Amino acid sequence: MSAYDELIEAEDPVLYLRLGGAGTELSPGGGRALFHGSPSHSHLPNGDSATLFDGTPGQYVEVPDDRSLSVSTTGALTVEAWFRPDTLTFPASEGTGYVHWLGKLTYATVNQAEWAARVYSADNTEGRANRVSGYAFNPAGGLGAGSYFQDTLYPGEWIHYALVINTSPAGPSYPTGYTKIYRDGRLRDQDALADYSIVPGDTPSPVRIGTASLRSFFLGAIGKVAVYPRELTAERLLAHHVVMTST
Repeated sequence: MSAYDELIEAEDPVLYLRLGGAGTELSPGGGRALFHGSPSHSHLPNGDSATLFDGTPGQYVEVPDDRSLSVSTTGALTVEAWFRPDTLTFPASEGTGYVHWLGKLTYATVNQAEWAARVYSADNTEGRANRVSGYAFNPAGGLGAGSYFQDTLYPGEWIHYALVINTSPAGPSYPTGYTKIYRDGRLRDQDALADYSIVPGDTPSPVRIGTASLRSFFLGAIGKVAVYPRELTAERLLAHHVVMTST
């Protein structure tokens, strides 16, 4: 294991996928990931392997549903990953021009929406050029409560991403909890679940990487996906970033 792997496993995630293999991968927590569509390989800043997706429908990784991957199980969840867009305009997008590159979200049947990570194409129709966001949904889907950053992105640039969803009251601004988003270990945005009346639930949707709803597909590389049954602090997330980029 690399120093990064050792650090993450010491944090006791309920799911940790290095995404350096093919076929199937077993998380230390017991979750089994199945690779679909034969994605290729790339390398993270520390030289570890990552999974390279070509952006075509059908190429993704899937982890079966487990209660530990739902916010409603513990009241808080942190989703962490490294991702590298290899384009600014994604060929297999959805909605107004965005890709769900990671999430627990299914539209094929009702009441299977929980959370998702999203990146917008440069040509989306909402003026959200290459916005990176994360959302919490009601089980029935619809609009989600989310946080985002909208920086200039560069194809081939690795981004350390973390989405926090916490359902604990946190003062008058966050009476039913909040979402937070981090880039490279630094908090960029925080928003209230109450803004969209979000009450997260446990659904049978799997976790997918490279897509979420099977309606859009990511073009680029993703590695080191971790899900924690609590909110990680900014200090811990920054420590993860430092270990990856300094080795």
